[in-house]
Amino acid sequence: MSLGAAGESDVFLLLMAAAGGSPTIVEYFGGEDGYRCGYCKNETGNLSHGMWAHSMTVQDYQDLIDRGWRRSGKYVYKPIMNQTCCPQYTIRCQALHFQTSKSHKKVLKKMLKFLSKGDASKVVSEEEPMDSHIEDAVACDFAYKGESHVSQSELTPLSVDHTERVENEDQHTGEEKEEGNVQKVESDSLQLHADKETPVPGEPSRSAKVVHAPPKPGKGADLSKPLCRKAKDIRKERKLQKLLQNQTCAVEGSQLQATDQVLLLQNSKSKPNQPKTIEDFIFVSLPDDAQHKLEVRVVRSSPPSSQFKATLQESYQVYKRYQMVIHKDPPDKPTINQFTRFLCDSPLEAENVPNGPECGYGSFHQQYWLDGKIIAVGVIDILPYCVSSVYLYYDPDYSFLSLGVYSALREITFTRQLHEKAPDLCFYYMGFYIHSCPKMRYKGQYRPSDLLCPETYVWTPIEQCLPLLEHSKYCRFNQDGKAVDEGRIKELGRVRVLHKRTVMPYSVYKKRRKGPSDEASVQQYASLVGQTCSERMLLFRS
Repeated sequence: MSLGAAGESDVFLLLMAAAGGSPTIVEYFGGEDGYRCGYCKNETGNLSHGMWAHSMTVQDYQDLIDRGWRRSGKYVYKPIMNQTCCPQYTIRCQALHFQTSKSHKKVLKKMLKFLSKGDASKVVSEEEPMDSHIEDAVACDFAYKGESHVSQSELTPLSVDHTERVENEDQHTGEEKEEGNVQKVESDSLQLHADKETPVPGEPSRSAKVVHAPPKPGKGADLSKPLCRKAKDIRKERKLQKLLQNQTCAVEGSQLQATDQVLLLQNSKSKPNQPKTIEDFIFVSLPDDAQHKLEVRVVRSSPPSSQFKATLQESYQVYKRYQMVIHKDPPDKPTINQFTRFLCDSPLEAENVPNGPECGYGSFHQQYWLDGKIIAVGVIDILPYCVSSVYLYYDPDYSFLSLGVYSALREITFTRQLHEKAPDLCFYYMGFYIHSCPKMRYKGQYRPSDLLCPETYVWTPIEQCLPLLEHSKYCRFNQDGKAVDEGRIKELGRVRVLHKRTVMPYSVYKKRRKGPSDEASVQQYASLVGQTCSERMLLFRS
């Protein structure tokens, strides 16, 4: 007997309450036909696997991007690395250990000079790429092609009890006894754990201690006397209170607590003879007569917060100007609908946990407000282990500020801020690194960083990857020839399926299915998402 619309909605709410949130529900489309590559311009050379995500938990998406997937709106895709014309390697920066380069410092100083003195030099260095997240503009082209037209009622699991009955049905078949041991995977199984490979912040160096010899007469410092304090450190302390007034970094429109900013400043103080940290540049106090005021606001885009709704039109107009000037779009494109589907819609479910960031996990827009107007927007996802950069667009009138680089540096700083509240969150994911496209190699300048091995899904320092990529555009970075994908699919029958509003393991669905077998497609899907996600996510089958 079919439930009415109201009944379905009530059951779904009960299911969400019991499971701790909406589960991940996806439709897998398989390998796409070749489409135009935005890098080498090959008309059919860009190949990827794709699926439409109706909903997705942040843990599932974290696990997926750690297997080479990325999202564009609600479309989630994975390049077919050994076939696509321009292989795209997932890259992450170790935000806690990030050190600014000379070119990064130039951009930060240029911004400070502009804010302080109004210096609007239009000269842009060629080594400072303006569009720091251009690869996802390419993804925009196929984001709409894969949209699902499945109704919500078809995606709504009927009930938890019904799901359990279907699973129990499989336990008594006797044909596949191992399926009887399938444990129920709840949506609230989100577990945050530290990456074992992450270096411990503040861990003492293993290098030998340096023995200082007494300086020769008239040369060097007298080590028996206390170190002289630098004038800039004294000025920094005097201007601490001004910093709290002039430098704002708002989350949902409200300023950070004063104590948090004090701690950030104290933690960022450079030790003697050590290079400045990124915070030393970003949180420096501005003079009282500063010409401009820059404010960064983080607003939730999905589900849209009141602040996000209030600024949607202004944000869209900035994007439209950006597309027209930077990407040469005609005046009638992109429409507000295209903008919303590409940069505002997200399958990620908002989550708030006690040991997570105060703003929660999910999808956000990081808005850059200059003197009361939006000049740039960074689209980001906040996930259990990282801040993932999705896209950046800006007002072309401010191209001289190198906003692509500046926003990336701000997002690294934001990652470090979130780490203070969420210890497991310590990486900054920059999307894809494309070595075969010289203009896209700049992401490798954010060090230390790692690339994801496309075969074993282990992280490898980029310094070890670059020599390999010089010889071949497709590479397996893991040099252990015996190493395999530890997360590979081992039991296809355990893959979770949503069929006729009922959740069941694939082994049960396979017996009920009428028509030709779809095992090859399900096998491909499971191998790409891995065993863990395949048992946690729901694969929609009509």
